[in-house]
Amino acid sequence: MNIGADLSNLPSPEQVVAILRAHQITHVRLFNTDARLLSVLSDTGIEVMIGVSNGEVLAIGKSASAAALWINQHVAAFLPATNITAIAVGDEVLSSNPAAAPLLVSAMNYLYKALVASNLNDKIKVSTPLSMEMIPKPFPPSTATFNASWNSTVHEILQLLKNTNSFYMLNAYPYRGYVQSNGIFPIQYALFQPLPVVKQIVDPNTLFHYESMLEAMVDATYYAIAAYNITVIPIIVTETGWPWSGGANETDATVENAETFNNNLIRRVLSGSGPPSQPAFLMNSYIYELFNGGTGSELDSDRSYGLFFGNGSSVYNLDLDFSTGNSSGGFCVARKGADPASLQNGLNWACGQGQANCSAIQSGKPCYLPNTVQNHASYAYNDYYQRKRGVGGTCDFGGTGYGSCIFTGSSNSSAGRVGPPAFGPAGPTGSTSRPHQVPEIGYLILAALLVRII
Repeated sequence: MNIGADLSNLPSPEQVVAILRAHQITHVRLFNTDARLLSVLSDTGIEVMIGVSNGEVLAIGKSASAAALWINQHVAAFLPATNITAIAVGDEVLSSNPAAAPLLVSAMNYLYKALVASNLNDKIKVSTPLSMEMIPKPFPPSTATFNASWNSTVHEILQLLKNTNSFYMLNAYPYRGYVQSNGIFPIQYALFQPLPVVKQIVDPNTLFHYESMLEAMVDATYYAIAAYNITVIPIIVTETGWPWSGGANETDATVENAETFNNNLIRRVLSGSGPPSQPAFLMNSYIYELFNGGTGSELDSDRSYGLFFGNGSSVYNLDLDFSTGNSSGGFCVARKGADPASLQNGLNWACGQGQANCSAIQSGKPCYLPNTVQNHASYAYNDYYQRKRGVGGTCDFGGTGYGSCIFTGSSNSSAGRVGPPAFGPAGPTGSTSRPHQVPEIGYLILAALLVRII
């Protein structure tokens, strides 16, 4: 879930975190590094992506010491209490802030080296959100390529992401794609709604059927990356959403459409599959955004993407409580009646060699209760499975685990995992599903309610 840069007209940090927890939002993206909010997020288990502002990119890109200072002040100072897992360096720098573009890769590299020096590079990933504007012709996806004028910079970014086992951050808005298509694509396609047989969207080269515009945008980016002959890099959608209000000419920016888009987005992410060309890479996404706010844009709609007003009241109904699990049968839970010693062995393996993120089931953390080996094993098993199933990870655990449509772990955990891809050791060929609690909104669903669903 995205949380915007301007926090002046929002509820207090304590109230913001209360909203996140009330709606079981377990992943957030912060556009800045507000010290108070980062402090209040401590000991919540919420995974936090923090942002380097476009203005900061210039200074950091010129100085390794500036990067080290930034990591010390905005990352190390809040660890381990605040669960920072990623750094978004700038926001759409190449398309919106060309002056900083020459130093973007340098800034990313300096920040990564600063993480290495602090022994934090395995826990925290570095990337940069890029706009769909970087791909001039996204349809058909199979022929999509990046803007040729940025070839050298994009190639350097992709090489860095590959070498550091990171992921590609994509800002993709079907609302904008639909409006700019001038009627070529039906609105149902942008809203994840079923299309009549005569209006199916098909890539003529691959014959892949696209049920939504966001699917096609993500696939277009995978194909554009492939054009550089680089091993597939997982994509996480760091921003997507639909405005609930707009100007006189923005007739499709309505509460009904915004509610439809975001609810269908959540269902799509929880379906357990990626886009047609990369079905094993889940479409983890961060919803833009948690609160309504200004962006400096001339479009009225850009101030109306929020799920909540500044006073904390909701704009429309969005089901962020996935207590019934997802429909894909994509959870791994501990088998009831299994031998406790065997469960404990499975739990120890998952949290150790299996590299599951078990921080939330530690004493005092959100998913510690109920304090039973059955509950903790279910949490750890599922976290491991969501991270590793894309690279052959199973749900066996010596016969103590099994696949389920419903997550039966901690009563405090969310039930249908979404959110960003795993930030752990899994490489580019691994699953991109978010480790740690079962779902999350926002993105997905990360619910990156930008403050921006995983």
